[in-house]
Amino acid sequence: MARQIDFYFDCSSPWTYLAFHAVQPIALELGAEIAWKPILVGGVFNAVNQTVYDSRAKPNPRKQAYMLKDLGDWARLYDLRIVFPPKVFPVNSVKCMRGAFVALDEGKLVPYATAAFEAYWGDDRDLAREEVLADVAATAGIERQGFFAAIETDSCKARLRANTDELIARGGFGSPTIFVGNDMFFGNDRLPLMRAALEAV
Repeated sequence: MARQIDFYFDCSSPWTYLAFHAVQPIALELGAEIAWKPILVGGVFNAVNQTVYDSRAKPNPRKQAYMLKDLGDWARLYDLRIVFPPKVFPVNSVKCMRGAFVALDEGKLVPYATAAFEAYWGDDRDLAREEVLADVAATAGIERQGFFAAIETDSCKARLRANTDELIARGGFGSPTIFVGNDMFFGNDRLPLMRAALEAV
């Protein structure tokens, strides 16, 4: 039986950036295919996890301080640069995540998502802005005019909704959500458990 990882993700999440980086070498080592599943995490929150908005409106300062430390610890472990965006958070990632389907169809999902993660979580660039998305697409080798035409199509919008609805139907509530078969794992720190599930396949 072939090993497969279903990776549901939105580039607006720092934990997803970490997991996106770390899941790839695990998949390579264990001979697993990754099915990349772009979603709109705001759509998930609106449907099944609105408490996220409450915690953003009234953050616990101790938990907030620890979260920033935790992000830094993981980033150092993975040799990544993560800076919590001081200007734009949360970011409107809908066009960016539609663009992930353009990249997926061209076989350029990994460089596209990597560029998007680095633009937002490394350089504090607003993924909702056209010039930022243009740079992300160009970094991945995607032609600008075709990219911006594609992300406005009904087909592209429908694919993003479908993946988001699919994750909700499978019991997901945020990003990153990872499945091995029907076994669900949420968050970067669950990758060791995901790995164990893969090894058992």
